[in-house]
Amino acid sequence: MFIRKIGIDLGTANTIVFVPGKGFIINEPTIVALSMPENTVLAVGQEAKEMIGKTPEGIVPYKPLKDGVIADYYITKAILKYFITKAVGKFNFFKPEVVISVPAGITQTERRAVINAAKEAGVREVYVVKEPILAALGAGIPINNYSGNMIINIGGGTSEVAVVSLGGIVTWSSLRIAGNKFDQAIMDYIKKKYSLAIGEQTAEAIKIEIGTALPLKDQSQYTVRGRDLITGLPKDVVVKSNEIAEALTPHLLGIASSVQGVFNSTPPELVADIMEKGIILSGGSAQIRLLDEFFKRMTGVSTYLAEDPLFCVAKGTGIILDHLDVYKRILSNKR
Repeated sequence: MFIRKIGIDLGTANTIVFVPGKGFIINEPTIVALSMPENTVLAVGQEAKEMIGKTPEGIVPYKPLKDGVIADYYITKAILKYFITKAVGKFNFFKPEVVISVPAGITQTERRAVINAAKEAGVREVYVVKEPILAALGAGIPINNYSGNMIINIGGGTSEVAVVSLGGIVTWSSLRIAGNKFDQAIMDYIKKKYSLAIGEQTAEAIKIEIGTALPLKDQSQYTVRGRDLITGLPKDVVVKSNEIAEALTPHLLGIASSVQGVFNSTPPELVADIMEKGIILSGGSAQIRLLDEFFKRMTGVSTYLAEDPLFCVAKGTGIILDHLDVYKRILSNKR
């Protein structure tokens, strides 16, 4: 079967590819391993991620997206080509139509860079859609309804808060605080408290295993292995979940402040709708334990975690692809 349509959630941390009728066929890190100084691509995705912190001189794992937008055009084109070719196969005779997610705060220049990179990677038609719209669709929110809905999409590079109504974004805020900053906060906390140096992948594993937004009575714990900064030798340390909550709190308060800012600029009628329906959380980093309760305490509004939050944006691309005619107004929205 030839593939004519592809949805791509091009995230700072992960890229998820959705094909109508097949579902999620790719979920890999948005990372490229480069050979220096010739700048050639050695590996992409999961294979490249496994090289982080372990490469010899001359091989550099590189993230081509920074805070949700293209930081390196040529490497982004290479990664798009890799994922598109992997999705359609080498012998697909049709150039596919592609829906690609972009941050709400994307500039016209950044938007054009995404379109050009995709077309050079072998695509017939490119539709770029803002992440909060796709996340809302993927979370099952009827975005064409006249009532307001709020979505908080917390990914790897950005946290975006948006109020959606009548198929468009009414008010929004984009913050460069998300999963990557959470990982860095954990690394810094463990370095300061235990004089232990750990890598990004270890910090991410801690976040996934015992990360929590609020303190717990029954704490989980995790044995961390790293390098003692005093002796320079390997050392094990047991870290508890409430310590991770302490490390993450400043960043979570920053996102909560952003939510409050969006409420302040939202029309009162839509605020009333949101209070009645609640806030929806999506994105991979929204899976931190008790994050819904954290936002409920901060805003006073019931907050719910979407089903399969990591895949909401990718699901949204699938819905757009299945109903291109219905969502043409969103696709033609150049704001």
